[in-house]
Amino acid sequence: MTWTAPIAQAGAPLLVASAVTPAPILPESTQQAVGYPMLFLLVLVGTLLPVIPTGALVSSAAVVAFHQMAPFSMLMVFVTASLAAFLGDATLYWLGRRGLKSRNGSRWLERIRARAPEDRLAQAQEKLAAHGVAVLVLSRLVPAGRIPVMLACLLAEWPLRRFSRGNLPACVAWALTYQLIGVLGGSLFDEPWQGVVAAIGLTLVISAVPSVVRRVRSSPRP
Repeated sequence: MTWTAPIAQAGAPLLVASAVTPAPILPESTQQAVGYPMLFLLVLVGTLLPVIPTGALVSSAAVVAFHQMAPFSMLMVFVTASLAAFLGDATLYWLGRRGLKSRNGSRWLERIRARAPEDRLAQAQEKLAAHGVAVLVLSRLVPAGRIPVMLACLLAEWPLRRFSRGNLPACVAWALTYQLIGVLGGSLFDEPWQGVVAAIGLTLVISAVPSVVRRVRSSPRP
């Protein structure tokens, strides 16, 4: 099992062709040289744009690293995912601050606002005022909690340095959590692809829980 397989299953259309025609098995060092930069790039892009399920991607990479049993593979997945998420959040926050200072705003700020419903934003602002950085750390562990808290920090005019201090442990905790999900999926199955499917399914279920809870709460009761 190569790095390309789980990344393709996690939603990267670039690698679908490799699943159609059999490819020669590359040396492990070559797989890692290609896989880690690709993991970094996809997590970075997924942090900026909601088009890639980054949690499922990290879990899939952890499954492969678990089955490879190569020295430092798990550590490299953890470092790569944490760094990509941190840089992606810092970039998005910096773009949001530029939008707040601009008279005409910016498309990035509008995208952040569009992904933060008013009720979630109000909750985030209230919790941020009461608990400060701790809310920022926990926001990445709650599905769909990152953007409302980020927007609350923007509206509170937190400087980038203060946001980054709280966001660093948040990204570390996020990467560790989804890596553990991948390790769990990899340990339950003999074949890496089975662990990848299990890890992706679990991350998608976790991501869907908040929206299901909100629908249940908002549905009219007889």
